[in-house]
Amino acid sequence: MSSSAMHIARTGLDAQDMRMRVISNNLANVNTTGFKKDRASFETLAYQVVTAPGAASSSESKYATGLNLGTGVKIQGTARIDTQGSMQTTGNSFDLALDGDGYFQVQMPGGQLGYTRAGNFSRSPEGLLVTSEGYQVMPGITVPEGATNVTIGMDGTVSATVNGQSSEIGQIQVASFPNATGLQSKGDNYLLETAASGAANLGVAGQDGRGNVRQGMLEASNVNVVEELVDMIETQRAYEVNSKMISATDDMLKYVNQNI
Repeated sequence: MSSSAMHIARTGLDAQDMRMRVISNNLANVNTTGFKKDRASFETLAYQVVTAPGAASSSESKYATGLNLGTGVKIQGTARIDTQGSMQTTGNSFDLALDGDGYFQVQMPGGQLGYTRAGNFSRSPEGLLVTSEGYQVMPGITVPEGATNVTIGMDGTVSATVNGQSSEIGQIQVASFPNATGLQSKGDNYLLETAASGAANLGVAGQDGRGNVRQGMLEASNVNVVEELVDMIETQRAYEVNSKMISATDDMLKYVNQNI
């Protein structure tokens, strides 16, 4: 029994260590544009059924509760919390934020499509609207050379003054997913489509539940530092308790070996 208790405590240490990694990543990205915090979810490991509830305890009676012994805990998974981050005004005409649900679609190397909430875009030498890494925003938007007064409406319509005349040069579309939490985090603020997320559905901003485009603004991280610090302290205390459990179990084993 003592060795089993030590094993259970070890699973607790592993789980709390992984939760601390999640919290650490959240805090590290507190200033990352468009970052969405993660939350670690726990689940119990398999139970050892010593006596099943309802099993016969005698010829005339049955056990009311039975005897089930747990074998520990593990991290079930991490869930991305997609709550809206605060809007920060930048004044840059190519900085965009989504006020509501949805993602910008970006063409990554090799033709793979990525999705992001970080709208810190810029104009490439060829006039294309690109990310800071140079990835093209899809559908492609080309800003003509010499264009001025580039404006982007809440529905994503891009207009500019070219040769003294105002004209529409394209429209930024917003991607939505049946299960956005199923998107896979890739790094560099990008998410990838998975079987769990479902296929991307491109459409006009502000329609069918998609958020509006806000020009000259960026969405800040939705990490709340105070909440993360509280979770960090809670995780640290849980780790300490599991460590003490291992020490206590070890003392019990020593006592048995020395006195029996």
